[in-house]
This record gives sequence, structure tokens and C-alpha cells, in this order.
Amino acid sequence: MASTIIIKATNVHKTYTGGKIKVHALQGVNLCIHKGEMVTIMGPSGCGKTTLLNCLSGLDDITEGTVEIEGKNLSRMSENDKTDYRARHMGFIFQFYNLLPVLSAVENVELPLLITRVNPRVARQKALEALREVGLEGWENHRPAELSGGQRQRVTIARSLINTPLIVFGDEPTGDLDHETTQDILDILCRLNKDNNQTFILVTHDPQVAQRTHRTLTMEDGMISQDQQSLPG
Repeated sequence: MASTIIIKATNVHKTYTGGKIKVHALQGVNLCIHKGEMVTIMGPSGCGKTTLLNCLSGLDDITEGTVEIEGKNLSRMSENDKTDYRARHMGFIFQFYNLLPVLSAVENVELPLLITRVNPRVARQKALEALREVGLEGWENHRPAELSGGQRQRVTIARSLINTPLIVFGDEPTGDLDHETTQDILDILCRLNKDNNQTFILVTHDPQVAQRTHRTLTMEDGMISQDQQSLPG
């Protein structure tokens, strides 16, 4: 395993305030993730898993502490800089796909590149290559409604990989899939991790997912209660 630290969280707190109510979603999280690791974050609903994912990726601001990616302090970056950094160096996989229904598979996949002003012809070629990488050759022009759940998630994975990200964040990426399709998706993620040395951080309730990764973080009440290394199966 490579020893380069790609994400470092130090004493991270996140408090949500609504009226007179304060919710302490994260309470002093300390964490280092190394380049090329596959990490799962588990724990009961409401324990802070998704909040941690959002704070590590800069989608959500933290209340206290620091999050560094490649040595860069996210809190010191402007919103535009964070958005640009995510577009160029991060990929995201969500449970419910977040695909645009009016666009075809290839149009959904190429969208992040077009947003960063990549030449449309180059973006289309990269999108087609990404769809082949996840086994969707021949489905490029189908819209999401014409695809199965597993195929839609493959499109989401292709889109998350289109910018060759350093880090891929997944929030319940197999949560809406059956057992066989879950294993197919995990096969793709594990292969990409091995071949490209990309870092994957996956929030999940599913022990199947944890069994395939290098490391499992268990959260309780906004804190990491267990940090367990494993041998991916």
C-alpha cells in the first residue's frame, strides 16, 4: 500500500443549527487516508457517515478543525476553487445515480468535461472510452429510463471516472442494487482501484462492500469508534 497521505482530517467538527436546535454531526474526527486505499465508512443511520463524506470532499463546510487534500487546506480555498478542484480531481457515485433523464448515457458521462471546457470532440471520445471501461459498449445512446438499475449505476461510475480523479467518493453506491449486481459493481471499483491506484471512500450499510475494501471505519455519534484494516476478498 502506498504511504502517501492524500486526505488528512484533524479534529473535525460539524454542527448544524436550526432555530434553537443544534446537531453535532461530527465531533472531533481525526483521520488519514492514503493514496490508493479503498475505505468504507459504516455505522447506524444518523451517525455522521454522509456528513463526513461531504466534509472530506468539500461539499460541506466544517465548523472546526481542518481537512487537507494533497496538503491543501479546503477551508482556505474559495468556493470557486473548491468547485474547480472537485471537477478536476474528484469523482462522485451516489445511490440514486443523479443522472439527467433527458440526456443519453454518453451525454451524461461527458457532462463534467464539458463543464470544465474540454473540447466537445475530446469529451465525447473520453466518455465513450469510460462507458466501454464499465461494460456499456452499445448502450451509449440510451437514456436512463431505458437502462436497468445496474446499468444506470455503471453510467454513474463512468461519469465519476471521466476526469481520471485522484479520489472517488461514493454514498451508498450499491444501496439500490441486488446482490449479483452489487458484486458486478464492486468488481469494477476494485479493478479500477488496482489498475489506476485511485482512492475510493465509500459510505455503506452493506457488509459486502466492506469485505471488498482495504479498511473499514465504523462511526457512532459523530465519531470514528473503530478503524479496521482488512484483506479485500
